[in-house]
Amino acid sequence: MAVARMAKFIIVTHRAEAARLLETLQAEGICQILNAEEAVVTRDEPDLAAGAERPRDLEDFLGALEASIKFLSGYAPKRGSVFEPRSLVDQKSYNEVVSDPWLPRVAQRARTCAADIEKLRTRIEELNSSLEHLAPWKALATPVEQIASLTQLAALPGLVPAQHLDKVNADLDQFDAVLEQIGRANTRAACIIVCPKDNVTDVQRLLRLVDFEPVSFEGLTGTVADLMDEYTQMLRRAREQLRSHNNMAVELSKSLLKLRILCDHHRNLLRREQARSVAPGTESTVILEGWVKQRDYSRLEKILSGFAASGLTRVEPAEDEDVPVEIDNARTVEPFEVITRLYGMPHSTDVDPTPLLAPFFGLFFGICLTDAAYGLVMIGFLWWLLKKTKGARFIRMMMFCSVTTVVAGALTGGWCGDAIQVFVPRLKAFRQSLMWFDPLDKPMHFFVISLALGYLQIMFGVAVAFWRKWKRGQKKYALCDHLTWFVWLNCLVVFGMAKAGYLPESVGMLFGFLAIVPAAAIVLFSEREGGLVTRIGMGCYNLFSTVFYVGDVLSYIRLMALGMVTAGFGMAINEIVAKVMALGAIGWILGGVIFIVGHLFNIANSSLSAFVHSMRLQFVEFFTKFMVGGGKQFEPLSRKYEHIEIDRQSQL
Repeated sequence: MAVARMAKFIIVTHRAEAARLLETLQAEGICQILNAEEAVVTRDEPDLAAGAERPRDLEDFLGALEASIKFLSGYAPKRGSVFEPRSLVDQKSYNEVVSDPWLPRVAQRARTCAADIEKLRTRIEELNSSLEHLAPWKALATPVEQIASLTQLAALPGLVPAQHLDKVNADLDQFDAVLEQIGRANTRAACIIVCPKDNVTDVQRLLRLVDFEPVSFEGLTGTVADLMDEYTQMLRRAREQLRSHNNMAVELSKSLLKLRILCDHHRNLLRREQARSVAPGTESTVILEGWVKQRDYSRLEKILSGFAASGLTRVEPAEDEDVPVEIDNARTVEPFEVITRLYGMPHSTDVDPTPLLAPFFGLFFGICLTDAAYGLVMIGFLWWLLKKTKGARFIRMMMFCSVTTVVAGALTGGWCGDAIQVFVPRLKAFRQSLMWFDPLDKPMHFFVISLALGYLQIMFGVAVAFWRKWKRGQKKYALCDHLTWFVWLNCLVVFGMAKAGYLPESVGMLFGFLAIVPAAAIVLFSEREGGLVTRIGMGCYNLFSTVFYVGDVLSYIRLMALGMVTAGFGMAINEIVAKVMALGAIGWILGGVIFIVGHLFNIANSSLSAFVHSMRLQFVEFFTKFMVGGGKQFEPLSRKYEHIEIDRQSQL
């Protein structure tokens, strides 16, 4: 339950053996391989640049496979649920697929089919557009190529708004022009205006005033009716071809699972080739510099013992080198790694915050909801979701948070707000038997609990920081930067509680005098650079920073606020439902719908708020007390599958 300790290694392997070695390392998934820019050996020996070429052919083939899969996915039977797990493939079937020489041809046929379908769809759109363009002119008996062949006269085909048709007819007389209506296109009339060529300019100016839309038949020959018949036949053939290609795509989609297997296989192959291409080396060797978890180093040695042309050496990291970070936790705590990873990995010298934040986060989430019925609904939904997603970390974490929600709700009497009091008063005794206190009657209890939990977590964070530095041998920093604050703050709290009457005054006086010691230590030793005046000045400022701790503790009031809002919103829903149900039978049905929808909305909205604010308390108030952060994620070369899942039992 800590940051995993890392070991650095260098493997020198012959180029003829590098591919097989990388395949074995990828299968084990325990080593992170550095590229030439990251490797320290390249800094010492600049001539050891990356020697292999980028695997462009493999990249192109993988891109083509992904395009084929995307295309065929639209023709395959739809999955029953978005939560349906990836296809489970046994090792034997996997090996058969990746060695099948026909599958690349299937992918090629799919790409060709996709291109043909795209062309046919474009052609169908063009033909439909042409038919729509010609439809208003179907009654025109004159071949369209003759319209532009007049010698003394000019013919202007186009669309005239129907409301301007009479006015245009009247105005054209002054230019010795004639308008002939051929058909209609919605609110426009398809017309041909014939006029002397000398008057064309004046006629066009007149037509522009009425939004005349010119129509061109350039490149077309024959009558419009003949052209439409021809286009209709072409459209029918194009649709038949499209239907045929769609059927072909449906048939090809039967190989979709195999293509997905092949895609995942080549994606893993590409990762290996990329690792080899960016690794430094010479003409005949490849140098693999990288990281492995210290506990896995013996496995790495065992792997290398099976390669005659490869050698393994353990090396010490450089002083300025970033050690990659991985966190290992027990199964009970592992789900809460979601929170840690959202923040970012701890530094290699940090303590893993996951087991430290887990109980606080779960408790805070439950307090923010404080409704047992909501927690039970969430448990049921998450249990179903857990089966669908095969144990996703986030779902398992939320399951734990749902349990704390049930407990917090039962202790504060929250059951869909005040639903028990309003709708089932017979259960009041049951509710009362589980209750600790009612936040609406005793809000100060809730207020004090929130502040106490906040103070507890912050003090815990300071204690963790002290322990971390003390364990690393930085005892001076542990004493001056953390123990002094721990004693100072607790002395202030005891002194304040005595002044408020919660403790004897003599105890308060004792701790008041004790507080002088850590206060003086903070003033004198919290700043250790610069002159005496500078150090004392900064020490006084640091002591003044006590108000920042007060602000951090006050941030935890959000626990009470969110818990009260959740309860208040639930009570408002119940009030609306009660009024609706008073309307009679229809009111009961409508009230039931409002009750279910309203409380489901409250669960979703309040759960989101609870998650965000509980997470914020960890990031801003807790982590900052002991965690440096900024660690670089350990990313071993391993087999990853996007489309399928390998049946591990078949590998045994």
